[in-house]
Amino acid sequence: MNYLDFLKSSSKKFNSIVCLGLDPVLEDIPLDLGTPGKIIEAFYEAILDKILQKKVYPAAVKPNYAFYAQYGLEGIEALCKVISLYKKEGFPVILDVKRGDIGKTAEAYAREAFDFFDADAVTLSPYLGYDSIAPYSEGYPDKGFYILNKTSNKSSGEIQDVVCGDMPLFLHVSKKIVDWYCAGMGAVVGATYPEELERISNLFEESGKHVPLLIPGVGKQGGSVEEVVTILKKYGDAEIHRINSSSAINYAYKKHPDMNFDDAAVRALDELNNEINVILR
Repeated sequence: MNYLDFLKSSSKKFNSIVCLGLDPVLEDIPLDLGTPGKIIEAFYEAILDKILQKKVYPAAVKPNYAFYAQYGLEGIEALCKVISLYKKEGFPVILDVKRGDIGKTAEAYAREAFDFFDADAVTLSPYLGYDSIAPYSEGYPDKGFYILNKTSNKSSGEIQDVVCGDMPLFLHVSKKIVDWYCAGMGAVVGATYPEELERISNLFEESGKHVPLLIPGVGKQGGSVEEVVTILKKYGDAEIHRINSSSAINYAYKKHPDMNFDDAAVRALDELNNEINVILR
């Protein structure tokens, strides 16, 4: 099964297009178990157990490498454990590493992501051109590759919106994604820029390629779930896309102090799933 088919099947299986970001912030984790690695493992294992118990699922998970690597080898070990736990239950794992190197360095990063961490997909920077993408897409053709296209951060426009010829740079990147396309080739497009999301979606639709989108920026960053899902519905193939939410689910207990952190997280996931599915129907 290639990555695009994996996205379709997991969406059907879990009745969701939500990607659950797994980004540990130690000061926000209400556990006192000693070492950072043990705290991280216990936190995400408890949330997973509650997901399975309540039968409320995401359609993918996305651990951000840096949140774990900052704790050194112990953090890396925790990342391996978290990936293994969620993969065991059939969730696609997107390793958010935003790599962007070339040659043997890129080949080494690809082996790290897919052979060592056993991820199903990665996030990649296109700034160095196809040389930075090929070691992933050609070396691991059944995996997924989300290219940074129009990101959700406030200053993204300083570079991504620069007009080159007759269009902004982010649309040139979109066209390159079409040129480089394979079944797992996707794009990162922020929920905070719905007009740009629509332009990119339209370009992909006109190309005839099925390009899965990874959409961060809902919740804390201010992106509108309704706007995003309405656009996805308009262009079809919503099942291949993933709307990411991290802190709003991970640390939902802050809004519900009467609930355990795992119960609050699953409640927030359920609410997001329902909000999306109502629009998609």
